[in-house]
Amino acid sequence: MKTFHINLKGTPKRSVIVCRKNVLTKQLKDDLPWLKAGGAMIFTDSNVFSLYQRKIKVLDLPVFVMPAGEEYKTEQTLFALLQAMAEAGLRRSSALIALGGGVVGDIGGLAASLFMRGISCIQVPTTLLAQVDSSVGGKTAIDFCGVKNLIGAFHQPMYVYADPDFFRTLPPREIRCGLGEIVKHAALNGALFEKLLANRGRLFDLGFLSELVPENIAIKAEIVRKDPNETGLRRCLNLGHTTGHAIELTKGDLSHGECVLLGLLYENRIARKYLATDEAYLDALESLIRTVLVCDVTFDAEEAARLALHDKKNMAKDTVSLAVPTRKGEFAFLDLNFSDYVHALKEIGKAL
Repeated sequence: MKTFHINLKGTPKRSVIVCRKNVLTKQLKDDLPWLKAGGAMIFTDSNVFSLYQRKIKVLDLPVFVMPAGEEYKTEQTLFALLQAMAEAGLRRSSALIALGGGVVGDIGGLAASLFMRGISCIQVPTTLLAQVDSSVGGKTAIDFCGVKNLIGAFHQPMYVYADPDFFRTLPPREIRCGLGEIVKHAALNGALFEKLLANRGRLFDLGFLSELVPENIAIKAEIVRKDPNETGLRRCLNLGHTTGHAIELTKGDLSHGECVLLGLLYENRIARKYLATDEAYLDALESLIRTVLVCDVTFDAEEAARLALHDKKNMAKDTVSLAVPTRKGEFAFLDLNFSDYVHALKEIGKAL
């Protein structure tokens, strides 16, 4: 078992991240006395509930189950959950347990931030993607008006329980999805980058991935600790995400992690075009991306660029803001006007 504490800079808030096995049968059962004392509810989706309903029912807590899928990351699901929380009698001393992947974690965290102006949230991420990224750091959101994560809040979880046993029920595509965020972290951290290169033949090995989870959590936790509300440094975690989110909305048939990899592939090329970079390093990074990415790498550049223009991370009107890799363990922030961004996407698409 490994434990991390994120003491957020400039605030009294703290998150405790525990990497251990048997979360449902051991950790949450051990925590039940204090959870029941304050009141608690489990929020999950239909896929996770069908796989783990026996263990969930043993916990003897009220459960709200949403339909599985990004298309349900909506205000309708959010308000249905809030209604269920009210009907269950949750109060300010209560906790909402978000058991699932990134969608469940995002909606659950936002609901916890809104209910009675904020109650405790416990994240129990069941996917590789959620364990290494979305469950850590307190970003919560729903999609709105066709824009990904447009409505949200920063609400740090009280606890995050990352259990590698959940990986055994994940299909290969979900593993690839999680690897998208792991490769992104490697583009920010030289040691992790070298480790992935040296073990590229083991990237889909569940034992190796279990070893990577604490390392990835530590990388993100340190960045979040320094900049919890994404006013500066934390923007580096958006590597691949501005273009990736636009691709995710454009193509529709790719997972978030696949789109991050594809966005990182394009933004790698954009970095070469506009900045002084280490070409050998960016070649190696592109090779690593292609080891994981197996989808079609082309998309409608005009449509993606229009969607990227509405990204909440943009710093100015008619400008697309990117975080791009430059050298091993280094990155840069780059703002492109809309026409330059469209041209770059088209040019790179033809070259790929």
